[in-house]
Amino acid sequence: MIPRIALTSGEPAGIGPELCLALAGNALPCELVCLGDRALLEERARALRLAVRLRAHEPAAEPVRTRHTPGELAVLHLPLAAASVPGRPDPANARYVLALIDRAVDGTLAGEFDALVTAPVHKGVINDAGIAFTGHTEYLQQRTRSARAVMMLTSGALRVALATTHLPLRAVSETITGDLLCEVADILAHELTGRFGVPTPRIAVCGLNPHAGEGGHLGDEELRIIGPAVARMRAAGIRAEGPLPADTVFVPQVLARFDAVLAMYHDQGLPVIKHDGFERAVNVTLGLPLIRTSPDHGTAFELAGSGRADPASLAAAVELAGTLAARR
Repeated sequence: MIPRIALTSGEPAGIGPELCLALAGNALPCELVCLGDRALLEERARALRLAVRLRAHEPAAEPVRTRHTPGELAVLHLPLAAASVPGRPDPANARYVLALIDRAVDGTLAGEFDALVTAPVHKGVINDAGIAFTGHTEYLQQRTRSARAVMMLTSGALRVALATTHLPLRAVSETITGDLLCEVADILAHELTGRFGVPTPRIAVCGLNPHAGEGGHLGDEELRIIGPAVARMRAAGIRAEGPLPADTVFVPQVLARFDAVLAMYHDQGLPVIKHDGFERAVNVTLGLPLIRTSPDHGTAFELAGSGRADPASLAAAVELAGTLAARR
């Protein structure tokens, strides 16, 4: 099967549009359809001297998937609300950014696309437009009416999932509950088996506090919440171990015993995986009725329009989405 991948071009003032264009020059194991404003993409291609031929994606006329042709890019046109300048975000385009996601989700759920890859958006710009938005993960959970979505980043052998995602650090402790951790671990174990082909996943569960609480002397969440939750996971048949100190769980000798790490909060786990392989790390959303991946970086306004942004992580996201779609 040749999967058809929907690729949203993301925040128009960021590096998303030019990464989509740069990616179009590659040989890809899928059919790629970029959702975005065609005039914007043409303008960025001219400015960066990228030899990419854009063509319109016609859903009704293209029922058969065909492999991507390097140097071409199929575009499903959605118009900008306001002209966009690289590096200068405009909240007037916030609803356009969300419309790209909505159209891609609708098309994937309807079978028009086999997977969804999202270029970066900027949470602050969307919130500045008066729209409550904490990130793709949470938005896709609501948009697909899923019970829970789990953010997992992978750089290949290393996989890190998050119990909480885009929260202020002061809110993490009160958000973590035994039920939450068990739900996240269940989704993680189920999808590692179903999507990634890991027969009996081994999951390392991090503590929240330094030294996993030092027996209650540096915080008691490990004793009250995390430890009992791990016991529940094991009783349910999940091969979980913890709570483990987050400062040593990523030591190679420890990691070798596990297929994934469950971190308690965003900056506990993600810096490690980005250090391990920033150019190849991919964000995968688990728990959805569709396949969604994204690069592991943001909009990089300071690079937008320069041609210096590296498309490697986006390419890895498309490759993984294609692999997961073909496997399914």
